[in-house]
Amino acid sequence: MKTDDYLRSFGMSGLIVTEELKGIEQKFEVELGHVPRASQQSAADYYPQFEQSVRQEAAQMAQHYELFYCLEQGIRKLIIEAMEDAAGTNWWEEKTPQQIRDEVKRLRKAEVDSGVTRRSDRAIDYTTFGQLSVIISSNWPLFEPILKSPRAVEKVMSSLNLLRGPIAHCCPLSEDEIDRLHLTVKDWFRMIG
Repeated sequence: MKTDDYLRSFGMSGLIVTEELKGIEQKFEVELGHVPRASQQSAADYYPQFEQSVRQEAAQMAQHYELFYCLEQGIRKLIIEAMEDAAGTNWWEEKTPQQIRDEVKRLRKAEVDSGVTRRSDRAIDYTTFGQLSVIISSNWPLFEPILKSPRAVEKVMSSLNLLRGPIAHCCPLSEDEIDRLHLTVKDWFRMIG
């Protein structure tokens, strides 16, 4: 086989694989990312405009954001499941303290009035760790079989609320705060009965 034939064969193989991946994406409704979408602009397109030190700091902070995101979503899921099991689908209106419902209503209205896409259809997605803690403590009998201590919940959630600030406002976490974040996450999982 000549070099041109190898090149042509290689190119055709790549084309066949690409088409097969497209078929898999369509069949299973997934995006495998093998072909960049022309309509989507990547954050990497902007990276050269930022200082190298800022890009490195962002990469380091991304892992802490990811941990926070997973934890916050997990806590919300735990609350939703416990509340729905005990009070049904109307638990938000029936079991959430009025002050939290009012604040969430205000945030949702502000979002609609600003013309941005709503972050969620679920009211609980507009709450802070402090508010999640209040929902749990206000309904402690429902959470007692799941969580070990209302005071421990309050302590862990308070710590998470403080740690959330630098992450949410794009500031680097110090080494001590990174350690505190990891310990607080461990504390949360230790609390779950």
